[in-house]
Amino acid sequence: MSVQSSTKVVARAVEDVYADLLAGNVPVILDVRNADDFARWHIEGRKGTRVINIPYFEFIEDEEGSIAKVPTGAPVLVVCAKEGSSQFVAELLAERGIPASYLAGGINAWGNFYDTRPILEADYGRIIQISRPARGDLAWLVVSDGEAAVIDPLRHIEHVDALLAQENATLAHIFDTHVHADHISGGPALAEKYRAPYYIHPYDAIHPLDMLPAKYAYTPLADNDTFTVGRFTVRVIWYPGHTLGQVNYLFTAPTGETFLFTGDGIFLQSFGRPDLGGRGEEWAPILYESMFEKLPRYINEQTWILPAHFASLDEDDGQGRFYAPYGQVLETNTTLKEAGQMSRDEFIAWILNNLPVFPEQYVEIKRVNIGISTPDEETASELELGKNICALADAYAETNA
Repeated sequence: MSVQSSTKVVARAVEDVYADLLAGNVPVILDVRNADDFARWHIEGRKGTRVINIPYFEFIEDEEGSIAKVPTGAPVLVVCAKEGSSQFVAELLAERGIPASYLAGGINAWGNFYDTRPILEADYGRIIQISRPARGDLAWLVVSDGEAAVIDPLRHIEHVDALLAQENATLAHIFDTHVHADHISGGPALAEKYRAPYYIHPYDAIHPLDMLPAKYAYTPLADNDTFTVGRFTVRVIWYPGHTLGQVNYLFTAPTGETFLFTGDGIFLQSFGRPDLGGRGEEWAPILYESMFEKLPRYINEQTWILPAHFASLDEDDGQGRFYAPYGQVLETNTTLKEAGQMSRDEFIAWILNNLPVFPEQYVEIKRVNIGISTPDEETASELELGKNICALADAYAETNA
């Protein structure tokens, strides 16, 4: 057995790997981390991307046997935690004639990678998507006439900083659709830096399990509150169910076009689970009313749906953008479509039977997001490890088969 390799292979930048994932050009991903870490989270591509796990130590203990498990006939991207192990394995593969590269910075680089791209470019304003693909998280920046609003900002606020500078815009409003459980919000940090108001519904300013109030300043929202962002008008639609304080923000352009930022209310596939506050039985009927009785009064089939999460790259429009008209969502969101055909009682029973696992770290993330806990960078990163699990179980079916 050889433990040294001299064949040089290419280190792939995370930006280039993501572009290839969107294009469907990464046929085999070999993750050499241990099985538990792989199971918790790993890189996922479009349907058809092969993702396999062979821990690094197996290549040390049985080099030939491990290499024999790697698919041949297609390029292989090797991934480890930081980079070193994947480089070694990629070199072993290349020595056997298997075209291989490795992810620069490893899974840590993937986890902290953000992608920004415009969704709307009009004379009256712009909507820019901020995506964290490893987690399936989405934030949004709306800019019009030099004013900007950020919706559901993520923890690493430097991406908002860069966009504000690029757009030469002043941050006027910081809107969270709810107090998130899956990731740490950048809202309070942005409010402190830019002295802009940070908005949440007061029902979400109390930890649902600890019953402790928020310890930071915020501006409370009420149903049907209105704002302006340049030439956009904004209406707050209280949408309880995922949390008691979940709201949607309906942006209306001067042309009459409408854009609904749904947070965890409605996703392009599935919709937000009602149990992350520990009260699934009580909140499921409220969710039914919000989704099927209240929301349709405010929007139409042309309204753009812009959610806070996605579960698969295949939910995009083919160009890495995660939005769709409401009419299309009603047709293609099979979970929402199925739920819409149920009675209230059927819906409640179905919801409670389709809840995915409750991640323990979500309780602590809620504490962080109302200011009663302040983690250091290492702890914050650990809390955010893995893909969001904010939707019903249907949304998390295997997509790489």
